[in-house]
Amino acid sequence: MVLDKSKVVYQIYPKSFKDTTGNGIGDLQGIIEKLPYLKELGVDMVWLNPFYPSPQRDNGYDISDYTAINPLFGDMADFEEMVAVGREHGIDFMLDMVLNHCSTEHEWFQKALAGDSYYQDFFFIRDEPTDWVSKFGGSAWSPFGDTGKYYLHLFDPTQADLDWRNPHVRKELFQVVNFWKDKGVRGFRFDVINLIGKDKVLENCPIDDGKPAYTDKPIVHDYLRLLNRETFGQREAEFMTVGEMSATTIENCILYTVPERHELSMAFNFHHLKVDYEDGQKWTLKDFDFEALKNLFHTWGKEMSEHDGWSALFWNNHDQPRALNRFVDVKNFRNEGATMLAASIHLSRGTPYIYMGEEIGMLDPDYDSMDDYADIESLNAYQILLEEGKSAAQAFEIIQAKSRDNSRTPMQWDTTENAGFTSGTPWLKVGKSYPQINVEREIKGPIFTFYQKLIALRKELPLVAEGTYKPAFEDSQQVYAFERELGEQKLLVLNNFYATPITVDIPEAYQKGQVLISNYDTVEVSKQLELQAYQTLAILLGK
Repeated sequence: MVLDKSKVVYQIYPKSFKDTTGNGIGDLQGIIEKLPYLKELGVDMVWLNPFYPSPQRDNGYDISDYTAINPLFGDMADFEEMVAVGREHGIDFMLDMVLNHCSTEHEWFQKALAGDSYYQDFFFIRDEPTDWVSKFGGSAWSPFGDTGKYYLHLFDPTQADLDWRNPHVRKELFQVVNFWKDKGVRGFRFDVINLIGKDKVLENCPIDDGKPAYTDKPIVHDYLRLLNRETFGQREAEFMTVGEMSATTIENCILYTVPERHELSMAFNFHHLKVDYEDGQKWTLKDFDFEALKNLFHTWGKEMSEHDGWSALFWNNHDQPRALNRFVDVKNFRNEGATMLAASIHLSRGTPYIYMGEEIGMLDPDYDSMDDYADIESLNAYQILLEEGKSAAQAFEIIQAKSRDNSRTPMQWDTTENAGFTSGTPWLKVGKSYPQINVEREIKGPIFTFYQKLIALRKELPLVAEGTYKPAFEDSQQVYAFERELGEQKLLVLNNFYATPITVDIPEAYQKGQVLISNYDTVEVSKQLELQAYQTLAILLGK
């Protein structure tokens, strides 16, 4: 498997990117309209969240038809046009494949409910439920019609888990991947793919809500090799594949991504985005733990580098509040913080992912009331927080900080009403910052142009794309630093994660180096350097 490590991926949440019909919901034609913008940024591939027919109980991750387009977003002709126009701009598309479960409205589940034993074998239907807990709360089992049996759903009750042990299930799912491959898609993101390897006999597991019973099981690797062989692996070098790994380990992510195993190109893990959780709980307020963040980056960076694994690097996605609000004093240092966060992953080892709006420094929306939120997880969490004794103000403050809607607000294009996203009423209220923070204003600004430089450096300098990763300044309490090395070249990357300046001693070898990139002007390399608030600085050695 030969992965082009110089590529950068841009994630679009289609519902919120650009609406061309005035119905308040983004669509495929809106993506086509903005492809020149993405080309100017310099990205190579666009990952789209699900746009398939769906009851939308889980924002499209509950799929009722894997090979069609939800009419809200357009039709197959729009999709084919988007792929063709993308290619003209040097941009390919990565689609979300949700193959662990399907909607209970999918014909497979409906036929199973109607008594078809062939389709009942597509699912986990048992006489007795186990003690597993759904990732959305409550039991992971629900009654299977009026049969007295139960079916497994690790997520919402409307998302029935598929049994990969059944060869007919695998055949159907491989056909789905091949359908989109034949449509010209060149990337696949596999949703919670490390959960597909359930045991033949499902047993109780009181540890950690049952997760050890179905997470990262050895058979997952067998399934991924089969998936690879039967679908994208036929032209593996042309494809980029990424697995979203739930509660995973470094050891497994190495196995998932080592080229000679022919499983996936890279893996997402989420450990670094839990460093502002109090006692591991999301719905809490806590400053981020820099020590934990730094150690996670170093441990994963070093281990993946030494064992030839490959990571997907990211700060933001459709399920996370904006990283700027989490890690940066945005009132005083939005530009510096945004560029520092960008450099800390774009200069690291792995494939960087940019989430829409990140490249212009978009912020959480700063909503005024719970009426502004649409996300079912947030609405449920608010009620639970109240039941736990929080005041309405305390509960709302937590939702403001942690809601998934923070990243799902419409893309901010200009200063016109609704940020230029729609001529109608947006499905989700636009963030308050749009008059100041929008593409029109930011496209020549310090954040967007810095992203352009980082993307260009990855293409121009094999060291950035392919070099090894080695932790540096491991004892620092506010600087996250690492070294990259390839052949005769070395790169030292320093990232100050705080608004407080700090003086650092530059290793002797690097004192003769040159500044490759910094988010502050006029930096001279010397024995000691004072890193300013949220400064990032990369020093290059060798030609």
